[in-house]
Amino acid sequence: MEIKDSRALTAMAHPVRRRLLSLLKVDGPATASVLADRTGQAVGNVSHHLRVLAEAGLIEEAPELARDRRERWWRRTASTLSWSLADFGGDVAAETVARAVQSINLDYQLAQLRAWDQAGDRDTWPAGPFSIDTWMRLDDAELAQFSAELTALIRRWADRELPDDGRERSTVFVFAHGVPGQP
Repeated sequence: MEIKDSRALTAMAHPVRRRLLSLLKVDGPATASVLADRTGQAVGNVSHHLRVLAEAGLIEEAPELARDRRERWWRRTASTLSWSLADFGGDVAAETVARAVQSINLDYQLAQLRAWDQAGDRDTWPAGPFSIDTWMRLDDAELAQFSAELTALIRRWADRELPDDGRERSTVFVFAHGVPGQP
């Protein structure tokens, strides 16, 4: 889902809401009670954050999963969320929000990487984890093409149906950035 509304960016910037979005992506639809158990948050707090995410169009109710009228299930409206600063240019307030959320998002991504690095779980993951960085010479159109190809590859793996082959699969956090810079 391409986010073009700064209110949606603001909604997803909160750390609890970001975690809820991640849990709904990884584990699928859930109730506020289930999400409260997974996050250690109070059910009322989780319910509040779910309403904010729903108002922003980032999640929706899944009434077909409810066993009765009191039970409310929630799911993401899109498996991926992305935005471009270019979409907020010309509106100073919206661009400020987009830049702040971009910074918060980078902090989140690096925190995930640091948590794995500090956990030192290298014995059970001896070959898969990777880090890559390189310098390329590209113009804006080429970087956009590279981004589209890399994003398509990541989405193909992230959105695939898991094979029923008896192998246990764990959640894996993958992120990539490509930005102009100097060595």
